[in-house]
Amino acid sequence: MSLANRCLAECLGTFWLVLGGCGSAVLAAAFPDVGIGLAGVSLAFGLTVLTMAYGIGHVSGCHLNPAVTIGLATARRFPVGEVVPYIVAQVVGGVIGAGALYLIASGKAGFDIGGGLASNGYGEHSPGKYGLVSGLVTEIIMTFMFLMIILGATDKRAPAGFAPIAIGLALTLIHLISIPVTNTSVNPARSTGPAVFVGGWALQQLWLFWIAPAAGAILAGLVYPRLAPDEQ
Repeated sequence: MSLANRCLAECLGTFWLVLGGCGSAVLAAAFPDVGIGLAGVSLAFGLTVLTMAYGIGHVSGCHLNPAVTIGLATARRFPVGEVVPYIVAQVVGGVIGAGALYLIASGKAGFDIGGGLASNGYGEHSPGKYGLVSGLVTEIIMTFMFLMIILGATDKRAPAGFAPIAIGLALTLIHLISIPVTNTSVNPARSTGPAVFVGGWALQQLWLFWIAPAAGAILAGLVYPRLAPDEQ
């Protein structure tokens, strides 16, 4: 499969992740009287990855996340020379997804972009008012565990065909844990999309949602090959 086709698949998949995941938070989480709540939003994020893994996994590997691409490259599961094109495609997809969500959400009377469009944040912009250190530690640990699960589930020695389920459920669990802290990123592209439209504080705090996921991903990429070395 050509790099262009794979990048297009990554763009489409990340579009779906942001529209589906962030869309569930913005449009459905607190819908009057019958909102899906935190558990529903968590499941929505997991379902976006699960569905795209089966939809485009055979095309691009379905990273949908710069941290995943970085982690796989660190573990020598992905060519270093293709990291930047993948990340660019993911960020573009995230911005387009957030743009589509903005167009939909702004059609409601009284819509206020200041509500955040499901942006990630810490301090006053954390759902639970958690500080910078809490946000940093949470994002590093959650991304580390996410990559450990991805690396394990996609290991050639793991049961074939079940990786998308494990990965989708892992992302659901991660959101159940960390939405109150940072609104859950573990994905710089997912964070960048909404931040572009919200601006202000969302862009000012965006650095954390690039640095922490990347750090967690690199750590996992170093640890997993030592935990489960290839058999010679």
